[in-house]
Amino acid sequence: MADKQQNTLWLSGNEAIALGAWEAGVRVASGYPGTPSTEIMENLSGYEGVYTEWAPNEKVGLEVAIGASFAGARALATMKHVGLNVAADPLFTSAYTGVRGGLVIITADDPEMHSSQNEQDNRNYAFAAKMPMMEPSDPAEAKAMLQRAYSISEEMDTPVLFRITTRIAHVKGVVPKGERSATAEPTIEKTPAKLVMLPGLAKQRRIAMEERMAKLRALAETLPENRVEPGEGRRGFICAGVAYNYVKEAFPKAPVLKLGLVWPLPEQKIREFAAGLDELVVVEELDPFLELHLKAMGIACHGKDIIPNRGELNSFIVRKALEPASVGNLFTPLELPMRPPNMCAGCPHRGIFYGLSRMKDIFVSGDIGCYTLGFLPPLSAMDACVCMGASVTMAHGMAKALGETGKGKVVAVLGDSTFMHSGITGLLNAVYNGSYASVIILDNRTTAMTGHQPNPASGQSIRGNAAPQLDLEKLCRALGVERVVVVNPHDVESTRKILKEEIESPDLSVIISRAPCVLLPEEVKRKKPVYYTRTENCTGCTLCVNMGCPAISWTPLSPEEAVAKGYRERQKGFAAITEVQCNGCGQCAAVCKFEAITRREEIA
Repeated sequence: MADKQQNTLWLSGNEAIALGAWEAGVRVASGYPGTPSTEIMENLSGYEGVYTEWAPNEKVGLEVAIGASFAGARALATMKHVGLNVAADPLFTSAYTGVRGGLVIITADDPEMHSSQNEQDNRNYAFAAKMPMMEPSDPAEAKAMLQRAYSISEEMDTPVLFRITTRIAHVKGVVPKGERSATAEPTIEKTPAKLVMLPGLAKQRRIAMEERMAKLRALAETLPENRVEPGEGRRGFICAGVAYNYVKEAFPKAPVLKLGLVWPLPEQKIREFAAGLDELVVVEELDPFLELHLKAMGIACHGKDIIPNRGELNSFIVRKALEPASVGNLFTPLELPMRPPNMCAGCPHRGIFYGLSRMKDIFVSGDIGCYTLGFLPPLSAMDACVCMGASVTMAHGMAKALGETGKGKVVAVLGDSTFMHSGITGLLNAVYNGSYASVIILDNRTTAMTGHQPNPASGQSIRGNAAPQLDLEKLCRALGVERVVVVNPHDVESTRKILKEEIESPDLSVIISRAPCVLLPEEVKRKKPVYYTRTENCTGCTLCVNMGCPAISWTPLSPEEAVAKGYRERQKGFAAITEVQCNGCGQCAAVCKFEAITRREEIA
């Protein structure tokens, strides 16, 4: 939303970063969708003059950005915190090569694990990779600081890590508009001594890295983003990112040293700030990153001895940590009802997990995606989930460990986007090493969990243009898989039969479950059947309820109520479909043995 008079915009942090990248003159941007970073690329794709793409994984995305930088273009790579683990290989070596065009790498951390499998503080990557890192505190600062990051990148010949967290990514703020910077045209320039990392050359670049870090430490002392905000009293705070907001809310009059460049640290500025205080408190989410480095400097401070080292902070937590008596019951948390996660009504994955839930004595190695919800009751059909693509490799390892007893017992389940992210090499390994696990690829034609981004099997680019569409069957066969079968998961009985046959086979097999996500725009608009319950036929067997569809509800009955309502005396209840929620998949009708679920005429 724009204010024409003041020339400002009302933007989220992710939207502001996209605008900042465009204004900074970024020409190439690549990333992999992952909450809380996804909207950066989605918004940046709408700007002219910048090439954007969804990469199959974060490693590929960073390498694309590095290549663009080597051509002299300003480049951006985006990913969530665990994505930086995938991209760590090129990340560390890019610190050796340096850049030509500015290179910024967004790492979006997720304290509290709102949408993640772990809680990880990626400031540690900056220290380990010997790379500068910046961290904004609000959307306006995110836009301005990103442009500063490109200046530092080119001035210091280094990639720059740019850390945001969930709150900064999604909070809204007033952001001033600017103009797009003019940047040099990309060119080919041969500098193999700088860019070819053979050991002999890398040793020379290692020396250059240390010289660069010395310059960065000097820059940190004068950088405007590292600023002292004077205040009252002899207790002061050091903080960065979203923690700065919590400190200012909890102790608005206290002296604060706000860090915008969180690595390397401005040691002299910190010493001078600390020298004027009786008590210094470091407020930061997750790891004691700043605290440990301050203590290594010999500076006494409080930190994780009073501030929690897990989850998100807020102003109440910060205030209570230092002055518990001052808060009392003022901020008693409101008890809200739980909203349990669930696969959508009509989700094609439900048919697969229903089939797996009916099979005994198998181990389901799962993966990262909305289908991970298949582990929840009543389906309870997933037994492990570690990271992207690990389902295939874990299933192979488990089957090999079990030996003959593992044949027909271990199955991997992963989505189409996850398969292309990091499952392909696992399947190649399974073929090469004679695995006998089964692999189920849930092909719903999108990257659903992060908001329906296209992928190489979708036939669309990030901008919605037509793109080559990967043939999963041909790919699996090209990798050497001899047993490849495609099922329609909405055909519950046929799918269950094929699952049983393929999983019990002693040979490696791939089952491709193909049906589009019900929330794809074309699926939402599609005319679809709706099902309703003929309660007079319901016997209360709960087969449909045990599919876990949110459109199906269960009404319990006492024996007296059952008789009074005309049901069987021992019937414990009946199921009913909320028709407005029904997406017409027909899975419930397929499992009902008593004709209690009936299809209405098709409606718009």
